[in-house]
Order: sequence, then structure tokens, then C-alpha cells
Amino acid sequence: MAHLLLVEDDPGLGTGLKVALEIAEYKVTWVESVHEAERALNAEKFDLVLLDLNLPDGSGLTVARSSQRDRPELPIVILTASGDEDSVVAGLEAGAADYVRKPFGNKELLARVKVALRGKVEAEGKILSYGEVKLVPEKRRVLINEQPVELNRREYDILAHFVGQAESVVTRESLLRVLKKEGEIFDRTIDSHISHLRTRLRQGGAASIQISSVYGVGYRLEKKA
Repeated sequence: MAHLLLVEDDPGLGTGLKVALEIAEYKVTWVESVHEAERALNAEKFDLVLLDLNLPDGSGLTVARSSQRDRPELPIVILTASGDEDSVVAGLEAGAADYVRKPFGNKELLARVKVALRGKVEAEGKILSYGEVKLVPEKRRVLINEQPVELNRREYDILAHFVGQAESVVTRESLLRVLKKEGEIFDRTIDSHISHLRTRLRQGGAASIQISSVYGVGYRLEKKA
């Protein structure tokens, strides 16, 4: 059962979301402030964070940034007011995997949660998968249509980041953070790695998926239309 951290200070909305998520068989920890969110993240392991940005003791962006720094594998879905484009962009740049605008229906939220969780390591096989692509994190091995594909260290890390957040927006900033763990990296280098990954996916026969550009933000690994 996936464990979700819900960060929402509106009592009515928080109660409704917690009930809906628990009916959908998720374990939910609900907190109402930046302080409580950071304390919960330090105390427990979560599979996903649902994060309101307007909290009584500060901005949810603080939580997103610290989580991306300390737990880059943890997906975050921003809960944002309708029409607040600046908050959406700021949230994505802070490392969020996706966002949903208020007011939203429970079905839409549950769909967003499902997508954001997709690609997590499977409990038994320890495999990350999306479409024809499979990754074995323990061995840093890549398979496309069950055939091994050679990628360099940075290309593997980018692909793993994409698969872990499949169908969600991946910002250039988050890719830079992933790569900077291995030393100095420049923004323009990302374009070269993305181009190579697209070629390798195409050559390997990954016909059902693609890395699409999201103008002004980054990229998205998604199913072809």
C-alpha cells in the first residue's frame, strides 16, 4: 500500500481528500503546515506528496525544494489555485512531478496520483519499467524490448529519472540536480543527452513511448498518441 503525505491546511478539503484517498486504498498522513510536513518527511518514508503551496507558516515550495534536494526520487503533486500559473511553474521548477488545479474532482486527483506513482520500483522484481523500457537499478542495466542497451552513467541517470516520473513534467532544473551529483554539468549538455536517449529509444524499438519537449519547462516521457 502506497503511503501518501497530504499537506493541506483547509480542514474541509483535507478531510475530504484523506477519505477519498483511503477509499482508494492509499495510506494517508495528513498535515497542515510546512513545519509538520518537514517533520513527517524526516520521520517516515513516503511514496508521494500531495502539496498545497499556500500554508499558514510559509510556502509549500519550501517543502518541495528540500524534498527534491534530500529525496529526489519522491514524487510531488502540487495542489494549486485555478489560474495561478506562476505557482505552477515555481512548483515544477522546485521539483514537483505534476500539479492539479483547484477545484478538482476526486477522480482527476486519483488519476494524477496513479500516474505520479507509476514507474516506482516494483516490490518483487526491483524493476523500473515504462512501455518497452525496463531498468534494473541495482545493476544500472537498461533493457528495451528485453534487449540490453548501453548508456553512459549520466544518460542512465536521466532515463531513470524520466521513467520514475513517467507522464509527468520533468524540468531542466531537476535534471541538472540529478546530474550535478556526478560533478560539474552545464545546461546545454542536457540537450545532447536527451537527443541521444531519443535515438536509443527509437533504435531499440521503443515504438510506444517518446520524450516530448514541454515548451519553457522541460520534458515529459509519455505514450505516443
